[in-house]
Amino acid sequence: MRATYLYGPGDVRVIDVPDPTIRYPTDALVRVVRTCICGSDLHPYHSMTPTPAGSSMGHEFIGIVEDIGADVHTVRPGDLVIAPFAWSDGTCDFCREGLQTSCRHGGFWNSGDVGGGQAEAVRVPLADGTLVPVPVEEDSPLLPSLLTLSDVYGTGYHAAVKARVTNRTTVTVIGDGAVGLLAVLSAHQLGAPRIILMGRHKDRTDLGREFGATDIVAERGAEGIAAVRELTGDDGTHVVIEAVGHLPAYEQAIGVVRPGGVISRVGVPQYEDAPVGFGTLFGPNITLTGGPAPVRAYIDTLLPGVLDGAVHPGKVFDREIRLDAVPDGYRAMDNREALKVLVQP
Repeated sequence: MRATYLYGPGDVRVIDVPDPTIRYPTDALVRVVRTCICGSDLHPYHSMTPTPAGSSMGHEFIGIVEDIGADVHTVRPGDLVIAPFAWSDGTCDFCREGLQTSCRHGGFWNSGDVGGGQAEAVRVPLADGTLVPVPVEEDSPLLPSLLTLSDVYGTGYHAAVKARVTNRTTVTVIGDGAVGLLAVLSAHQLGAPRIILMGRHKDRTDLGREFGATDIVAERGAEGIAAVRELTGDDGTHVVIEAVGHLPAYEQAIGVVRPGGVISRVGVPQYEDAPVGFGTLFGPNITLTGGPAPVRAYIDTLLPGVLDGAVHPGKVFDREIRLDAVPDGYRAMDNREALKVLVQP
């Protein structure tokens, strides 16, 4: 089959690899129907240490179950399924607490002997705990929105939930990528009366307004902080969702959060040390939360709105390509020519 591998900075290739097979009775084989390129894929795209073996890529996919192991009972061949970006057993204490990204027996795509989603097929471990069957056909127009449930929609929702967004909290979202835009949508769904989106790309911030943003701040750094402060009577907002992952975005979050507020980080941090001392978080009683989203915990909540057409998170996809064009898709996202690239194998 064909699969995407990264060999070093900027070196993406679609190559032939062996077809996946059932290895354990809890496995399922899924033929990928839609996958995509994530903003977090650009981190290794920029910085991965070159390796002749390469590394498989992709952690968001939906597909059709082709085969199942003897101990799989919740999905069957022919089902269209959503695959969260972490696989999990669904039964351990962390899974029961809704923290499937810390599953005692789970893991992440592209680790060990488990391949990635930017491919024609994937072996899914612990299929009963991981896969979510959906009552639609593989030619459904809902596929792009269903695909967002494997990561970016659930991640934006996680950011808002962890920050305790309600109809009494004002929100700033830093970052106009797919996660930031879907954090806007999620904050709007949870009732936030004011949502300030910090982003510089008009086509993206226009979509942010459609998703529920009430204000747009294009400035960054000190100018951006001053603009948010001006909009909020110098208070800042109760919640700041940081959906970028770079230190300047975190520092910007500190600058716009209201005393007693919450910073929720879901952008994968590309730094080790961040200010948390008296003058930044401790003194003004700021809560720092976030982390890898256990999107499996949110699918049951978010899926009905997608199925009945109440929300359209798939609008974050602004380009669609075939699998062989994935290297071009990476370049387009890296050059900010595309917001999020949908891939049809």
